[in-house]
Amino acid sequence: MSHGWGYAENNGPDKWCESFPIANGPRQSPIDIVPSAAQYDPALQPLVLKYDPSTSIDILNNGHSFQVTFADDNDNSTLTGGPISGTYRLKQFHFHWGANDGRGSEHTVGGTKYAAELHLVHWNTKYPSFSDAASQPDGLAVVGVFLEVGGENPQLQTVLDALDPIKAKGKQTSFANFDPSTLLPSTLDYWTYDGSLTTPPLLESVTWIVCKQSISVSPAQMQKFRSLLFTADGEEPCCMVDNYRPPQPLKGRTVRASFK
Repeated sequence: MSHGWGYAENNGPDKWCESFPIANGPRQSPIDIVPSAAQYDPALQPLVLKYDPSTSIDILNNGHSFQVTFADDNDNSTLTGGPISGTYRLKQFHFHWGANDGRGSEHTVGGTKYAAELHLVHWNTKYPSFSDAASQPDGLAVVGVFLEVGGENPQLQTVLDALDPIKAKGKQTSFANFDPSTLLPSTLDYWTYDGSLTTPPLLESVTWIVCKQSISVSPAQMQKFRSLLFTADGEEPCCMVDNYRPPQPLKGRTVRASFK
């Protein structure tokens, strides 16, 4: 398992800087959001998330998480407003989670960890493609949503029901007609800051939009996340857990809040 990056001791977040020096850069993510230190910015717009379920294509175990991919060749599923200008298209969403319910989120709030974190990844349509946008300072916008252990989440269950065929790394199956807005909290108050991808290549191209309100997930649903494998068929099975990067130094950045 030493080939490439991952979340094990020999290739985990502490080692990423060896192959990706930007890991120690000025705008790395995630961070610990300290609510008392965040600055309320009345100029921040409400988020406008317009998602078309017909753009949902498939679901994939990429060996680090699982992701649901969307058709992004037109403006059918977009993010506008908030801290960004222009139109950003939804490319994919994925999750990060822990080995137990006491950890798993990448961002933390005043040091508090959540059981998991959802990331909805969008790219700026002023660039020709996702890959072009991913290296630009304003290229990507990621909406983060915390999952807090509580009651069962029926919308989330729709996604979890699709995991059985993609238990192993490299497995993929179709996942049509899903509306990701069903995974959003009812109130879209948010914090925002300039950051990076939280997985290699750790490009510093992300406007982060982290929702204040969490969504619920039941303990049984969290177990379903942990039933996935980091490993491919034929390899020694290794459960997909603790696939999150810990908070990085703020290095003088400002965190703004859309709410008082």
